Order: sequence, then structure tokens, then C-alpha cells
Amino acid sequence: MYEEQQGPDSGTGARAEHGPLAGFTVGVTAARRADELGALLQRRGAAVLHAPALRIVPLADDSELLSATKDLLDRVPDVVVATTAIGFRGWVEAADGWGLGEPLLERLRGVELLARGPKVKGAVRAAGLTEEWSPSSESMAEVLDRLLQQGVEGRRIAVQLHGEPLPGFVESLRAAGAEVVGVPVYRWMPPEDLSPVDRLLDAAVSRGVDAVTFTSAPAAQSLLNRAEERGLLPELLTALHHDVLPACVGPVTALPLQNHGVETAQPERFRLGPLVQLLCQELPARARSLPVAGHRLEIRGHAVLVDGVLRPVPPAGMSLLRALSRRPGWVVARADLLRALPGAGRDEHAVETAMARLRTALGAPKLIQTVVKRGYRLALDPAADAKYADA
Repeated sequence: MYEEQQGPDSGTGARAEHGPLAGFTVGVTAARRADELGALLQRRGAAVLHAPALRIVPLADDSELLSATKDLLDRVPDVVVATTAIGFRGWVEAADGWGLGEPLLERLRGVELLARGPKVKGAVRAAGLTEEWSPSSESMAEVLDRLLQQGVEGRRIAVQLHGEPLPGFVESLRAAGAEVVGVPVYRWMPPEDLSPVDRLLDAAVSRGVDAVTFTSAPAAQSLLNRAEERGLLPELLTALHHDVLPACVGPVTALPLQNHGVETAQPERFRLGPLVQLLCQELPARARSLPVAGHRLEIRGHAVLVDGVLRPVPPAGMSLLRALSRRPGWVVARADLLRALPGAGRDEHAVETAMARLRTALGAPKLIQTVVKRGYRLALDPAADAKYADA
């Protein structure tokens, strides 16, 4: 949907008209609200590679939800915990479709109903119900603390699951003596078409994306599972450790990655807007900025800022520029640059062709100097030579 689309200002070359994410490519693994996230990223200049890592099983087709609903109608719980707005609405809608909508709402009016956050609270009230309590932190940990402080021994607690089990939460309640009933309102499954996921994996391991966003733990786990199936898991983890920023909407989403030792970036508020703002801060901060031939050069994912002007660069040119920028001011041999070119073979003429295109794209040919019979170098400003001499 958003696959490989450039940001709106990516070809203008105009100062200050590009967004903070111009020149960066961001992978989006979301299935739900992918359009919204992709639009937010594109409005800030990013190119977006959309690869839904999951699909949602339609509620009305889920026999587990029907069975759990009937069980709660037969044996009324003491507490119901609503965890997501879409899940709670879907539960009520599915029950309506089965002719159980009114009986379910009647049951929920007589129990202690806890809503995890303001969106869930809105869904609860839209159904004509009133929550007894909602945590200010939107955290399931705060919900758990409240229940345990009240005492749960002998109580029957229904928990609306959000596409995955809630390990730790459920186990803690059971350890304290509660009977916990999971309500699987919707279920995540691998996508029917895996080709977008495979393209994202290939882009991540080849550093063709600068960040990958995750808005649910199942999506993160699904991407890891697919990487393992393809034998790419070690390469993916290396990329996420060093070059590709894994950005998660919150700590629960990050758990599958953290289980593999991957540190993630997370916004303070667990929402799409703050997630995009986080990327707007993190990605430009990670970009290499150098004083070259009297200009300021900022190297981004698939483009370069030259004195604040966005210059899109072909992939081969970006490979050469990154190789030169690893030791700015130093001469890099043609043979070394050839190895940096993807699929270039053994012909050093490929380096000359790619270099000519790179210079044209940068709009300032003197940024890169040719050193006769030796190779090429970034024309680092003399004042900066000492700083990068031992780089």
C-alpha cells in the first residue's frame, strides 16, 4: 500500500521543504491502523515499506470467542478486564451477531468492569456500560496491582485478550487464587501473502530500511518467526542491534525483541503519534554529518542533505558514500569501493559509473575528490582533518 513510496518532498531539492524523516525509509509491520501510521510517516517525509506481519481472524468465525461468551453467560464472573477498544467493540458486535448481545451486556452491567485506558473506556461507555475504574497509566501492570491489592482469592476474573495471551498477568492472578477466564476476542495469524514480509526482511538485513516499527507483540514475534524460517534470524538481529532502529509503541510490544537481546526505542506515551515523533528525533540524530569542501553533508538512508537541501541518491551511490564516510578524508581504493557496491562483480568501471552518478546527485562534484591511481576521498574540510584522523 505504501510500499517504496517516496516522501512528498523527496525530489524537490529545496531547502527546508523536506520533513524531518526525508531521506529515511521506515518499515511498517502493522496490520491494523497501517494506513494511519503510514500517512503520519509520509507526511514527515519518510519512504514507507508496508509489510503487515499479521492478519486478524474475523470475530464471527472464531468458535473460541463464542464458547468463552457462552461460558460467561452461564457462570457470571466477578470482574471483567477490557484491554483494547477494538477488542471490546468486536466482542459486543460478535455477540450481537450470535443473538447474545443483550444477555452479554446485561451480565457486564452486574460485574466489576475495569478498562485499561481512555480508548477502552470510550468503547465501554459506547456500549451503554460504565467502567468501575481505569488506570491513568494505561498499564496492565497497574490493573494487576489493583486486583492483587483488593484480593482475588476465589474470584472469577474474565480478561479480554488482545490477540495474544498475557503471560505474567494471568499467572499472577492465578497464583493469588483467582479463576481466570481468557476471552480471545480476535486472533492474530500469519499473513496469507508473505511476500511483503519477505521484502521487509531482505531490506532490513541489507540495511535498505533505517527503522522498523512495531505496534503489537504478535507482529514482532511473527517477523522474528519468518526470519527464522528463512534462516535470516541472526542477520536480522545483527541489523536491529546496530543499523536498523526497532521502534515499538510500548514495552509489551517490545517483549519478543527484548527476549532476543534487542534494545528498542519506545515513546513515553503508547500511541502512534508519539511513536512517529520518536522516529523524527532518533533517525536524524543517527545520521552522519560531516563538513566537506565548505559544505555540510548529512548522510541519511536513501538521500543526503547538502547544506540543508535534500538530494536523493541512487542505492549504488549511497553504498559508495557510506564507504567513504567511514573514514572521512582518507583515500578509499577502487577495489574496496567495488566490494561496497551490491552485485557489482569484478569490473572497477562500475565504481567510476556509480561515482559519476553520485556526484551528479549531490549537485556539488568537489565533495568527492579523485586521487589518481589510488581511489577517492571525501574532501573533508582542513579544520576537521584532525578530528577524523584516527576515525
